[in-house]
Amino acid sequence: MMAEIRSLRDKTPETEKITINLGYVDLGRIDLLVQEGFYSNRSDFIRTAIRNQLDSHRDIVARSVERHMMDMGLRDFSRAELEAAQKAGEVLHVKVVGLARFDPDITPELARATIGSISVLGALQASPDVRKALADRIL
Repeated sequence: MMAEIRSLRDKTPETEKITINLGYVDLGRIDLLVQEGFYSNRSDFIRTAIRNQLDSHRDIVARSVERHMMDMGLRDFSRAELEAAQKAGEVLHVKVVGLARFDPDITPELARATIGSISVLGALQASPDVRKALADRIL
């Protein structure tokens, strides 16, 4: 009997790594808070600080998302959805705050025929061929 082999990295990560530069004094103050047990590590402190800032601007973000008619959160695009848009003669203008994902079975030709523009504040996940086909439409 042949065992099924599955890659452990099938799932797409739900976070994206960023790099920041901090002064030594600020870094030392963060380390002190970690040492005193307020945070489990530097990343925990930074994530908490960012969330607190985003929460303090919640209304501004919500109004801006609404004004710009953007989707917020995770927005998946399937081949069936793009084929339906193509059949209806529609051109999609993708506006996402968060993560926009294009299924791997979407062809560059289908993407080009149905996507008029893409504006993603966050992350865009699409095959290299789809990204290349839409390069001139990514804002």
